[in-house]
Amino acid sequence: MVASVLVKPGTESNSEIPPLPTAGMTTASTRNPLAGTVYTETLRGVRCVRLSVLTDETTSPERQREANDRAAAELGISFGEGDNLREAVDLDVSASKTSPFDRPELGAWLARPQDFDALVWWRFDRAIRSMADMHELAKWARTHRKLIVFAEGIGGSGRLEFDFRNPMNPVSELMMTFFAFAAQVESQSISDRVTGAMAAIRKMTYRWRGGRPPYGYMVAEMPGEHGGKGFTLVPDPEAVAVIERIVLDMAEGKTVSAIAVDLNADGILSPRDHWSAMKGRKLGGKTGGAKGQKAVTRERFTWNAGVITRLLRNEALLGWKMHQGKPVRDDDGNPIMAAEIPILTREEFDHVGKLLDAHSIDNRDRVDTDALLLRVIHCAGCGARMYLNKQQGKRPTYKCNPYGRGEKCEASANIRGDWADEYTEAEFLRRVGSIQTTTVKIIPGYDPKPELDATIAEFAEHQEQKGRQKSRHAAAEWQRRADALDARIGDLESREARPEQRVVTTTGRTIADEWANADTAGRRKLLHEAGVRLEVSRGTRGGWRKLDVRRVSFTVNGAFDPAAETVATAAEDVASVERGDHPAPGSASRLAEPEPVRELVAA
Repeated sequence: MVASVLVKPGTESNSEIPPLPTAGMTTASTRNPLAGTVYTETLRGVRCVRLSVLTDETTSPERQREANDRAAAELGISFGEGDNLREAVDLDVSASKTSPFDRPELGAWLARPQDFDALVWWRFDRAIRSMADMHELAKWARTHRKLIVFAEGIGGSGRLEFDFRNPMNPVSELMMTFFAFAAQVESQSISDRVTGAMAAIRKMTYRWRGGRPPYGYMVAEMPGEHGGKGFTLVPDPEAVAVIERIVLDMAEGKTVSAIAVDLNADGILSPRDHWSAMKGRKLGGKTGGAKGQKAVTRERFTWNAGVITRLLRNEALLGWKMHQGKPVRDDDGNPIMAAEIPILTREEFDHVGKLLDAHSIDNRDRVDTDALLLRVIHCAGCGARMYLNKQQGKRPTYKCNPYGRGEKCEASANIRGDWADEYTEAEFLRRVGSIQTTTVKIIPGYDPKPELDATIAEFAEHQEQKGRQKSRHAAAEWQRRADALDARIGDLESREARPEQRVVTTTGRTIADEWANADTAGRRKLLHEAGVRLEVSRGTRGGWRKLDVRRVSFTVNGAFDPAAETVATAAEDVASVERGDHPAPGSASRLAEPEPVRELVAA
């Protein structure tokens, strides 16, 4: 190393002008003397810290800071303190995927080169992992005449300093290129070893590769009966309880959006925050923004319909190992298990999928409207739905709006909202109010078709890669997976479907009881379940005083229809007896306990 000479301001003797800095100099100058500046005794440094993953204890931010501080003290570099601390901390940032200029904090410092004189890292791999990135960083340092320091060299060697303050000296850039090449080779070697190890672990039954597990599981030591080496996944009781709550709510008719609102209102942590809490980390964090925009920082991540849907459709709930969204399979095409005890059985998983499919149709109930007869009331002229129209100072009315649909109705109808609501309520309770409700517990059956369809799709996608392999080994691996998928398809085709079982129990409550305790959305749901349809014809002269019942037609066509008919027949028989008439042969004079038909599905 060439020793540096410090010159204080005011020096006039040419003989005391220090030599030009060269590569490896530990000088504390801020700029090249040829540019007319002078040397100072302390350099303004930026302490650079980077982590690819927050759980990497061997390269923790504290260790990096200690090494950087030690190197800075030896070279007369100050990082400032308090509000004036110069530090770039980029956590969860990959050096292989993100150049120094694209990192959130370091990139901001590099955009302000006038605010500092030196950059200090712990090691090469904290700064870069490719020659291309190092070339750009060296070019930037030469342009802005900066000192770059690494507290430790590759392989734990001594400190490395690259002084770019003398633009006439190319040695620093040359040496950085050599070291960058070594760092890239080392990075590729590590990547190959890790990739190979992960591929091998993926083939091991119950063996977990590490990292964040799927929601619903937590990492535990491998039991002795399975070798006792490494880690596996076991159900996470807290997360499993949340999953069970979601499934039960869906079975009771709630939409995934409504379920998400309830989870957030009750303070249930989302999958991402649940993992942060388990690791003792701060909740929330950065999330990707729209294209061309910076990432958004959130205090907490919330549940939404997309999060719930992805969770419930993920085969990880079956205990399967997943890689790039597809099941990891053995040579026979069977999914390899990541957990000995899965959260859901195949039957339960398929049942949950059916619940999701049922909620994905367009006729989902709305809770944001007070229109009782939404999807119940129709125009007799064209058969289309009528909608509640509200105008300030006027009574709400249900109206047929053919022009809004781009159609024409020859007898467009409208009716006062309160008249239609009151008539429908009275007729509904008269016909089905005394019917007892029941609950139905569904014991899922088994149908191989969902998994068979998914496996066939996976096989078809795999077949598209046929013939693209350039080596014998790649072709053999392609064929091995094709044979495994083919074997799995054959196995699934040979399996027989098993129907689900429905266990019905009475609740001791009637439809009238349910109606009395329900809000508008709940009452509307009862009407939909009963298949109620109210058709309204165009009004007649003088019809503004009261409802002309000749204009309306009320029918029940859903699950309550048989019982409703029985109730109506019994009522007519009772009336006939009171009139002294003789009931027709086979008719019932009383119906003490109407037939239970309503099904409130609960898993």
